[in-house]
Amino acid sequence: MKKELNNWQTMDSNHFLHPFTDHHDLSKKGTRVITKGDGIYIWDSEGNKILDGMSGLWCVSLGYGNDELIQAAYDQMKELPYYNSFFQCAHPPAIELSQKISDIAPDSLNHIFFTGSGSEANDTMVRMARRYWQLQGKPDKQIIISRKNAYHGSTVAAASLGGMSGMHEQGGLPIPNIHHIAQPYWFEEGGDLDQDSFGLNVAQELEKAIEHYGIENIAAFIAEPIQGAGGVIVPPETYWPEIQRICDQHEILLVADEVITGFGRMGDWFASETYNLKPDFIPFAKGVTSGYLPLGGLLVSDRVADVIISKGGEFTHGFTYSGHPAACAVAIATINFIERETILATVKDQTAPYLKKQWESLINHDLVGETRIKGMVAAIELSKEGRERYAATIGVGSICRDLAMDHGVVLRAVGDTMIIAPPLIINAQQIDELMDKIKNTLDATLKTIQSL
Repeated sequence: MKKELNNWQTMDSNHFLHPFTDHHDLSKKGTRVITKGDGIYIWDSEGNKILDGMSGLWCVSLGYGNDELIQAAYDQMKELPYYNSFFQCAHPPAIELSQKISDIAPDSLNHIFFTGSGSEANDTMVRMARRYWQLQGKPDKQIIISRKNAYHGSTVAAASLGGMSGMHEQGGLPIPNIHHIAQPYWFEEGGDLDQDSFGLNVAQELEKAIEHYGIENIAAFIAEPIQGAGGVIVPPETYWPEIQRICDQHEILLVADEVITGFGRMGDWFASETYNLKPDFIPFAKGVTSGYLPLGGLLVSDRVADVIISKGGEFTHGFTYSGHPAACAVAIATINFIERETILATVKDQTAPYLKKQWESLINHDLVGETRIKGMVAAIELSKEGRERYAATIGVGSICRDLAMDHGVVLRAVGDTMIIAPPLIINAQQIDELMDKIKNTLDATLKTIQSL
């Protein structure tokens, strides 16, 4: 098996360019090759069993090896493996999935534009939001306000919407008419304010941006209900009500990016329900197919869709794989499975509260400065004491991430923030196993940095 791994690593180094990777560094250490998945576990090429604390990349919500999803893809491949939705054509899986998602979406979001990913969904939002205002006779409403440290994808438009400086430094981003305001990250940026005061202050930056750029120039505000790749930043309770008030008062389109939080991760179909939001757009992806096939989309409110449809004219936007039939069939099977197995109720009433209780106990560890959790996403801040960080040169988060794999669990590091998003099918016994592995990882990390 070692020889086979070496062959894979050599081929990988010679040919495979990975996302978000320092390839020079990877070529020296060699990639970890994942060969199998079952339930909430994955196995690497050396036979190590690893609890997948990140659901793949936030997406494998129903775990690996779900026969219903696999069968749905197989059956559709035999019937109609592909046809496009251009040229006034459609096919049953895309039509039926449109209806199914509309049925579970928040009120007034009854229209869907399918894409292949969350990045493409956010690109679509940019085009459609600007087209909406153009059709309203307000073509100058081009500006989209986003947040620093947000992640909305890695295409040119989506990366511009995101507020990560490291991405903007590569490729001359952001594109024009994308501007960023502060994020609701109390641990890092709250200073002496209590969380509620901080939440209000940060939300009111949107109002200041409106005054600065002029309401006649602003099309929309986009934000993740909970910032995912930015470090599972759960906003203070005061934040979202104030954002909703500002958008309503100034008639700005509100975009709730639910690529991560959609399809059950909060114990609701969408986090917009959890936070009582009334968005005009919801970009989605990931959990819609439990990651089994690529699919994304943009939920569009009646307010916007009615203008796009009634005003006429071609919306010059689309993708070869918009509404791919096999992907749509898997999405239908995913939603059916979630409904039949009452996954949402189990998450909301049982597993999420149990995980919350266990997760918050990590504050007692000497390496943990804060715990955050909402539904089935959670974070811990690694720090010396309270909110005092270790020196960046130590790379505490990277050390912890690597040791986690050695201890049989996938954790993701965002700087010195460790995050999880386990499969929604995880049970109480498996949560105990997850927590034991994380505690052992934290002990090993603390021991390692103390020896430096």
